[in-house]
Amino acid sequence: MTRRTLFLAVPAVLALASAALTPTASAAPSPAGLAHRNVRVCSAPASGDVACHAIRHETITSNGRVISNATPAGYGPGDLQLAYGLPSATSGAGQVVAIVDAYNDPNALSDVNTYRSQFGTSALPTCTKPSPSLSNNRPCFSKVNQKGQASGYPRNNGGWAQEISLDLDMVSAVCPNCSILLVEASSATFANLGTAVNRAAVLGATEISNSYGGGESSSDSNYDASYFNHPGVAITASSGDGGYGVEYPAASQYVTAVGGTSLSRSTSSRGWSETAWSGSGSGCSAYDPQPKWQSSFVTNIVCARRAVADVSAVADPYTGVAVYDSYNYQGVGGWLVFGGTSVSSPLIASVYALAGNANTFSYGTFPYSHTSALNDVNSGSNGSCGTVLCNATPGWDGPTGLGTPSGTGAF
Repeated sequence: MTRRTLFLAVPAVLALASAALTPTASAAPSPAGLAHRNVRVCSAPASGDVACHAIRHETITSNGRVISNATPAGYGPGDLQLAYGLPSATSGAGQVVAIVDAYNDPNALSDVNTYRSQFGTSALPTCTKPSPSLSNNRPCFSKVNQKGQASGYPRNNGGWAQEISLDLDMVSAVCPNCSILLVEASSATFANLGTAVNRAAVLGATEISNSYGGGESSSDSNYDASYFNHPGVAITASSGDGGYGVEYPAASQYVTAVGGTSLSRSTSSRGWSETAWSGSGSGCSAYDPQPKWQSSFVTNIVCARRAVADVSAVADPYTGVAVYDSYNYQGVGGWLVFGGTSVSSPLIASVYALAGNANTFSYGTFPYSHTSALNDVNSGSNGSCGTVLCNATPGWDGPTGLGTPSGTGAF
């Protein structure tokens, strides 16, 4: 029953990542005389706990001072919608995307509305009921604790507040017509976060995003049955930011495991190009069984159990997204740039919401039967395993799964 923590277990993989993952790590040089660094905003978890997968990208001076963004930097809603061919302006009404995170962000609603205002999207009002599905004013925003109460929130936490802002902004970027349900777990344990997932399902979420993870353990099958088995609800989970290696709940057979890419503008017909992000989590689960819907793509030779990931989206902090968060943490706040698979999980959950048919299928089945509606990512690596579990190739591979959205047809 011992849970293993994998975040810092593979130094070679971390060396391949786009930048350092701690505030004190050395920074990459910049031609302009400045430098850049990436900061993991949630500390490594204690045994049995999890960490969020948000990575803040910073520009710093030679004396280590962070240069604030007066206006948004990083990709905004229009960029993401164009890159992935999304019908964001016309779809998503009636969908409830739930964001499950730990601890409390006291500025969650005001911050997401600042983001929406910046990009010309209508503000979200507070839902008339804790369940957005029962509210008369759609789209709307509801925040509850893991008991479903719109009061008695957990204690504030700056790192998780930045994670929450990232998640809410990604839903607003991809599915501005969606209602958002934020469920705040009492602490960063699997039990509390799993309870929050269950609460989101009870309150009518059509999609649930989980931007966190921890090491696998032999108890994961119990967590599968207790927290993630919700047929008809599209549940996404970040694959991790430590490169080759598997985390839970991305390893659950009942979720869509979402890996990460580096996303850049290009002269191709699509106008964008993607490679596997070197920090994207991937691999073969040590405990979870392989779902039937994955077996025709991932043979027993590659992986006899659950393979991660299923699909992917932008996650590289160096090709990161704009986020607004006013709850100062580590001396920074306002307009920030974020990467990590904490970007890709809510993004994919929101694409499921745009498609609007999660109630017609079970678990991660749909992308596997609609691969032609995905951008195949076939270059890049997140480690040195020597197989498709860590090397992007045509078709399915570990770091990017089946690929990234090309419209909503695969969701």
